[in-house]
This record gives sequence, structure tokens and C-alpha cells, in this order.
Amino acid sequence: MKAFILAAGVGTRLRPLTFELPKPMIPLVNKPVMAHTIDNLKRHNISNIMMNLYFMPEMIADYFGNGEKFNVNISYSKEENLLGTAGGLKKCKDFFDSTFIVMSGDGLSDIDITSAVEFHKKKKALATMVLKKIDSKFEYGVTITDRKNRIVDFVEKPSWSSVFSDTVNTGIYIFEPEIFKYIPDGVYDFGKDLWPKLLKLKKPIYAYLMNGYWTDIGNIGEYKQGTCDALKGIVKINIDGSKIKNTNVLSGENCKIDATVRFIGKSVIGANCFIGKNVIIEDGTVIGDNIQINDGSIIKNSIIWSNVKVGKEVKLYSSVIGTDVPDKLSVYNGLLFNMQ
Repeated sequence: MKAFILAAGVGTRLRPLTFELPKPMIPLVNKPVMAHTIDNLKRHNISNIMMNLYFMPEMIADYFGNGEKFNVNISYSKEENLLGTAGGLKKCKDFFDSTFIVMSGDGLSDIDITSAVEFHKKKKALATMVLKKIDSKFEYGVTITDRKNRIVDFVEKPSWSSVFSDTVNTGIYIFEPEIFKYIPDGVYDFGKDLWPKLLKLKKPIYAYLMNGYWTDIGNIGEYKQGTCDALKGIVKINIDGSKIKNTNVLSGENCKIDATVRFIGKSVIGANCFIGKNVIIEDGTVIGDNIQINDGSIIKNSIIWSNVKVGKEVKLYSSVIGTDVPDKLSVYNGLLFNMQ
């Protein structure tokens, strides 16, 4: 079985974090969020992956390469102009020759892919949409099904007046290759174009209600919540690091941590970090690689990317610090990032 990962988005709702970083490369517990998607695919024995790229494609391709270091095989489809979600898939139609799955490069999920595929095949579906029950209905497409889980209506990002379901479209789909008959060449979208067409044609399309974790890392709030859920173990993902004795903290290699540092709650520290005297690291904090935190600083419920220097007696609460921030800082909506 093969997978298609949507990785072409610009990520405007995550700015300024995505001014110089593709959305799938946003670090979540010190790994690009898309790396967690690949980990989950591997857990379900899916190793042949196609990604579509548009915004800063070289950054993604340089990091993931051909997939060898992740024990998968990765191919790329670069788009000169955005083709839409379904249009980007159609461009890669020759890659798929059997049942396949589509996932978002900026989604965080531990979905049981094996169970979803079994459901799809049992229903003999042309297309299966993975749904999740959530509270914030208006930000996502909502879906309604009959008693046999066949989709009977779908609204992409409705207003409150048209909300009729607490199950939403996660952007995870399972398709048969026949689906390409219904996707024209050029710009085409799953939610706005393909699913309404399949409904109108009365094709066998079904909804699988997942029990695991899912969130769209679509804005700063969701990014911080996804990080918090990862630290709490609410989402089942791999977090790198070794446990520091008598703490709930994971640390990377080659770190120098003073004996006076206090750890409160669960946190993650990357590799090659220096943490000085009397520093306090409180619950919900993620510290990236090559970080220097000087004496007396307090870090709580904050995310610090790589190559950052934190001065003496600095207090960071519920902050997101972008990468390469040694001195000249700009502040935007509570976020710190480098403008050099």
C-alpha cells in the first residue's frame, strides 16, 4: 500500500513561524510534524510515499531525502503553481496502482490506519473519509452519514448556521485508483470539488470515525495544544531523548545541565544544549537543539526552536521562540523570531 502526503501548503495562519519554514517542517517535540506522520505510516507497514511540494520545496526534500534514513521510500512531485489538494494528487496518478491513503503533512494524528483500511475494503468503497468528533465544528468541514456509514452530505468549513454534525473531515482519505476518473487535470480540491461530485454521482463513499488523536496544526493555538498533548502522551508519537534521572524530562545527546537546574513536570530538551545555574524548566516546555539558557532563567510552557540563546534571569511563559534567535529579536503576537 502507498501513501500521498499533502505538503504543498504555505501555512499563512501560522505566520510568522512559516515566513521562512514550510508548514510540514514546523517542529513538534523537536521533529518536523510531517516526520510524525511518516512514523505512523511505518507503524502500519506503509513505506512507499509520494509528497507534493510547492513552498520552499528544497527544505523539505533536503531533510527527508529519498526516505532512507526514515526506513521508507519517498518520491516528490513539485508544483510550479498550486494545483489544489485533489489536483496535486491527480498529477501523481501513475504512482498509485492499488488502494492508497492520503494524509496531510501538517496534521498530527495517531490514527489506526490498518483499521481504517479494513473498514474501507469491507465497505467496498471507492473513497473513505476519516472523521473525528470535535467541539470546534465551524473551523472544519462537517460530514453526515446514514446508519451504514455512507456519506449523505458534506459542508466544507460551514458557518454556525449550517452546522449539523459534531464529526469533521480530518483530511485523511482512503481511495481506490478509480478515483482518478473523477479528478480532472489542473486545479481541483477535495472538499470543494471532488466530494460533492462523488455525492452527486452516488458513488460508494463512506466515513470512518476514528478513535485516536487528530488535530490540524493550523494556527498557533493548535500548534501549542498539539505540543502539550504530545508531552502528556495524549497523542501516541515517538519523542526522542533519554530520561533525566528522577525527572519527567527527556534530553538529547551532548547536553550540559548544571546540577542546580530544577525540572517541574514534563519537558523535552534537544541535543547539544547548555543550561546554566539555578534555571527552572517547568511543565510543558520543549527546548530544541543547540540552545543556551543562562543562569537564573525560568522557562514554563514554552517552545524554543533550535539555535537560540536565552540570557540571564529571563522569564519565558507560554511563548514560542523561532529558530536562530541569539540577540536581535522582534515580537509579534507573543512570538519571538529573528528578523536579521
